[in-house]
Amino acid sequence: MLGTDKLPIEETLEDSPQTRSLLGVFEEDAAAISSYSNQLFHAMRRIYDAQNELSAATHLTSKLLKEYEKQRFPLGGDDEVMTSTLQQFSKVIDELSSCHAVLSTQLADAMMFPIGQFKERDLKEILTLKEVFQISSNDHDVAINRYSRLSKRRENEKTKFEATEDVYTARKKQHQTMMHYFCALNTIQYKKKTAILEPLLGYMQAQINFFKMGSENLNSQLEEFLSNIGSSVQSVRREMDNEVENMQQTIQDMEAASEPLYLPDPDPKKLPVNRNLTRKAGYLNIRNKTGLVSSSWDRHYFFTQGGNLMSQARGDVAGGLVMDIDNCTVMAVDSEDRRYCFQITSFDGKKAVILQAESKKDCEEWISTINNISKRIYLTDNPEETAARVNQSALEAVTPSPSFQQRHESMRPAVPSRPHARRTSSTGSVGSDSSALTALSLDSIVAPDTPIQFDIISPVSEDQSGQPRTPGQTGRRTNPFGESGEKSESEDSILHQLFIVRFLGSMEVKSDENTEVVYETMRQILAARAIHNIFRMTESHLLVTCDCLKLIDPQTQVTRLRFPLAHIVLYATHQENKRLFGFVLRTAGGRAEGRPVSVCYIFESNNEGEKICDSVGLAKQIALHAELDRRASDKQKEIEKVKEKQQKEISKQKQIEKDLEEQSRLIAASSRPNQPNAEGQFVVLSSSQSEESDVGEEGKKKQRESEA
Repeated sequence: MLGTDKLPIEETLEDSPQTRSLLGVFEEDAAAISSYSNQLFHAMRRIYDAQNELSAATHLTSKLLKEYEKQRFPLGGDDEVMTSTLQQFSKVIDELSSCHAVLSTQLADAMMFPIGQFKERDLKEILTLKEVFQISSNDHDVAINRYSRLSKRRENEKTKFEATEDVYTARKKQHQTMMHYFCALNTIQYKKKTAILEPLLGYMQAQINFFKMGSENLNSQLEEFLSNIGSSVQSVRREMDNEVENMQQTIQDMEAASEPLYLPDPDPKKLPVNRNLTRKAGYLNIRNKTGLVSSSWDRHYFFTQGGNLMSQARGDVAGGLVMDIDNCTVMAVDSEDRRYCFQITSFDGKKAVILQAESKKDCEEWISTINNISKRIYLTDNPEETAARVNQSALEAVTPSPSFQQRHESMRPAVPSRPHARRTSSTGSVGSDSSALTALSLDSIVAPDTPIQFDIISPVSEDQSGQPRTPGQTGRRTNPFGESGEKSESEDSILHQLFIVRFLGSMEVKSDENTEVVYETMRQILAARAIHNIFRMTESHLLVTCDCLKLIDPQTQVTRLRFPLAHIVLYATHQENKRLFGFVLRTAGGRAEGRPVSVCYIFESNNEGEKICDSVGLAKQIALHAELDRRASDKQKEIEKVKEKQQKEISKQKQIEKDLEEQSRLIAASSRPNQPNAEGQFVVLSSSQSEESDVGEEGKKKQRESEA
């Protein structure tokens, strides 16, 4: 069937972490198939039980209808019409009971048998093979560890022979078991289709036959559909048979071709050393110091990637950088307790690692490969041809040297300066010129031609990031618990939560309304890091307060970035990896002039992604309640100001009315007859006029003040 994924049987002998990781996906798929099949089996079992119950109930009904005429009801007389009618019903229902019995038999054969066989035989076979594979894998690990601990100085031929035989037996058993396990997992992808379709097909055909007993008017379209389903099932079965045959043939071919590879130290005549490699991968033992004189050996999967040596343990999603092998020095070394060891020293001599290969051939190939990479041969157009020309003296590198330090000191003057390698830096931005990254972008979520920022912008350049900065905001030391002498802007916040995070990257997005934006940004940033070999991450302290999020340098306590809480419109944790979380920040400026720009920031935490998102949500709720309280307080103050203004207007109006009343009283008093003394009358009149003038000026002055 087109589009069906398969486990690569050809890679079972190598048993790389990528193969184990893919095996884990198929095992999860098999577990999901098992869970779903059990649910479907129980549902169909209920149908079958219900049909049996219906058949029994129908037969009982027919029997009771036949016995009606024998009943003697105290209040009822003999009713021949009722009796004959029920007898007729009894015949019809008896026929229906026979039809239901036939339907039950057909359901048992066509519906329950296929899915029951798939559940009891195929799924249990997967579980059995999984257990056998786990046992053989553990036995192989024990055997290879025993073989790796063989002492070179105290060689015992009997012990060596037993260890070699154990490795041969365990490796052969693991390989054969793994191939059959892979074959079963690949086959289950086909069987799950037939296990679901065949019972449904049997159920529908049984129902059709049931209804055909009473009516021959069957829909031709339904028959055609069922015929097509039946043809599809047969086609899948034929293709499954062909695929099983091909996989069995592949297993036989692989068993025949892999026979020499089961030995940990194969014959060099059968498998010659290839000294022209520029890439290599395989399991090695690495020496780790546990004390001044003690050390331990750990087995990891090592591989070269450009000018880097990477390692990956079982269960890890991606490999980690061991060291930079550009311009490095590599040679075979003597180890006190291990064979086939070689040492890699960096170009400046500050870092060195000792590795152990399984065989002499593997050791020499690793040394030759690292020598070729150290000479930058991998950067040429045809690396293998170049290595064949310039690597004539590679055999000298595998000769054990009694003093590596002496050779290294003699080689250091020959490298006066390290040339610049064409490699991607772990900091800075990767622009839209990367074709691999552009292929991953989705125009519906991420803005086209947008760069990815892999490093945190320093406080000096924070103005250029599109975020507003208040005076004294960046570049100053921050105590996340508010114990500094200076008053920070978040000192009054009731929420202070600190988390350790590592910045993965940020990029501009087109939408900020759905958490799928955060998930897609996580996927693109992780993919870009893998494509460009970027492994370094900047660790910071994330301080969550009620008004902002702060990224603080853990060493200097300097605020690297500040994200206003009001501008954070979306935040989410990765659906599977709970250490990853991100949020979308909406800013006022950016590439789109006159429109807000949304930027998604992605971080990695120490299993605290959900806690950080909960903390941000709590901070936004607190900020929302604080904002609502502030608005209510401002509204109350505004109402009080309006009331005070109204009181002042009323007081002013009363004062004006009082002044007018006083003026009217004075005018009325001046119009009365006065004393004959004209001078006295003049004095009274001039006095009232001056009072009126003063009152008028006071009224005008108050009116101007109220208007102001």
